[in-house]
Amino acid sequence: MTRYAIIGAGLAGLVSAHEIRKADPEAVIHVFEAEDRIGGKLHTVPFDSGPTDMGAEAYLALRSDATDFFTELGLGDDLVSPSGARSLVYSEGELHGLPAGGVMGIPSSSAPVADIVSAGTAARIDAEGDAPDIDWVVGGDASVGKLVSERYGAEVTDRIVSALLGGVYSCAAEDLGIRATIPQLAEALDELATAGEKVTLSAAVRLCESRRTPRDPGSTPTPVFATFRHGYAQVYETLAETSGADIHLDAFVAGVTRDLRGYHLKGPGVVTDAPYDRLLVTAPAPTTAVLLKDVAPAASAALKSVKLASSVVVGMKFDSDTGLPDNSGVLVAIGEPGVQAKAFTFSSKKWPHVGERGGALVRASFGRFGDDALVRAEEDLLVDAALDDLQHITGFDGRAAGLSEIYVQRWFGGLPRYDETHLATVAAVREGVAGVPGLEVSGAWAGGVGVPAVIDDARAAVARLIQVG
Repeated sequence: MTRYAIIGAGLAGLVSAHEIRKADPEAVIHVFEAEDRIGGKLHTVPFDSGPTDMGAEAYLALRSDATDFFTELGLGDDLVSPSGARSLVYSEGELHGLPAGGVMGIPSSSAPVADIVSAGTAARIDAEGDAPDIDWVVGGDASVGKLVSERYGAEVTDRIVSALLGGVYSCAAEDLGIRATIPQLAEALDELATAGEKVTLSAAVRLCESRRTPRDPGSTPTPVFATFRHGYAQVYETLAETSGADIHLDAFVAGVTRDLRGYHLKGPGVVTDAPYDRLLVTAPAPTTAVLLKDVAPAASAALKSVKLASSVVVGMKFDSDTGLPDNSGVLVAIGEPGVQAKAFTFSSKKWPHVGERGGALVRASFGRFGDDALVRAEEDLLVDAALDDLQHITGFDGRAAGLSEIYVQRWFGGLPRYDETHLATVAAVREGVAGVPGLEVSGAWAGGVGVPAVIDDARAAVARLIQVG
C-alpha cells in the first residue's frame, strides 16, 4: 500500500489526489493545507443572493480537455456559458469596445484600435512592417510590454495590452514574457525567423490570426468561457470527495526531509504516523522553494527567482442594476488619473444565471505586481474606491442602487510573475526534481495560471509520480 503526501489543497493538490485515487485505489493519500479551507485560489462565497466566486470565476472553455475533466467529475450539467455581452476598455477618460482580432490586445493593423490610440500611434502600427527586423532568438523569450512599446508605441501597451494581461496575471505587460503568456505569438515569431522571412510584430500577429478556424456564419459560436452554476466550490468539494484523501487543514508544512524510509513532513498542525513513499508539492513557488531545500536543493535554488503578484477582489451586490452598462465588464488602462481599480466584472450581465437573481453583482479588482498598497488597504477604503471608480467610469451610482452585500478577498502572492525568464526557471526546477525518486511538483507557477493549465499540469505530475518504482 503506497503512501502519498500532497502539500496544498488548492486546485492542483485536489486534482492530484483525485488522479492518484483513480490510478491507485488502495493508496493512502494525505493532503496538508496551511489554510482553514480547501480550494486555494478558487473561493466560492455564500452571498444571500447565491454562491459567488471571489477567485477565478471562469475557465477557458475552448480547452475541451478541461470540460471533459469536469464532465468526468459529474459536473457537466452544471456548466453554464456567458451571455456574450462585450467587454469594454476605459482609456483616456472614455469607454471603448474591447478591440476585436489581434492577440491579447496586440493588433496586426491600426483598424481595431484606432479609437483608443492617437493618430500618430495608429500610423506607427501600420508602418511597423517596414521597420528593421526584430532581433528575435528562436526558442527564446522577451518582455511583452517592451516589444510592443518598441514596435507600436507605449500607448498600445498601456491602454490595451497591459489592461488585458493585467486581468489574467496581475502584472503590467512589461513584467511578462511573450512565450510564457502568449505562446502562439512566440511560435509565430519563431516561424518567421526560421523561415528567413522578415520578423515583425504585425506579421507574427497576422500569422496567428490566419490560423484561427473561420466560423460558419450560420453556426452558433462556441463560448470562449464557461463557469459553474453554483460556483467553483462544486469543483473543489467534488475533488475532495472523489479523492477519498485525508485532508488536514491548518497544517503548515515547514520542512521536508527524506531518508531510506521515505519522506518526512514537519510543521505546526502536521501529524503523521509514518513516512511517505511519494510526495507531491503544490504550494506557491516561494513556499515550494523552502520545502525542497533539503530534498531537491538545485530545484529549490532555481525556484527562488519566481516572484509573486498580489491582488484584491471586492464583490458587491446591489439591489438595482439601473444604469449599469449592458456589458460583461471594464478593463482599465494603466495610469488613468483618479482611478485605482484595474478592472470590473459585471457578473450579473456576464452570466445569465447570476442575472436571474435580480439586482446587480459587480466584482472590482485592484493590484498589480510591485504594488501591494491597495491590497493591504482597509476594507472600507477599498469598498469606497470600488464604488467611486465604478461611478466615475460608468456613471452607475452603487450607493444609490443599494449596496446590500460586500465581500473583500485579498490574494497575497496569488499569482506568479510569468516573466521572460519564467519558462527557463520551470525547466530548471523540473530537471532538479526529476533526479529525486518519488518527488513531484505542480501548481500555477509550473504549468500556467488558468484553471485548465493547472489541471493539466497536476495530472501530468501524478502520471510521472505513479510511474516511480
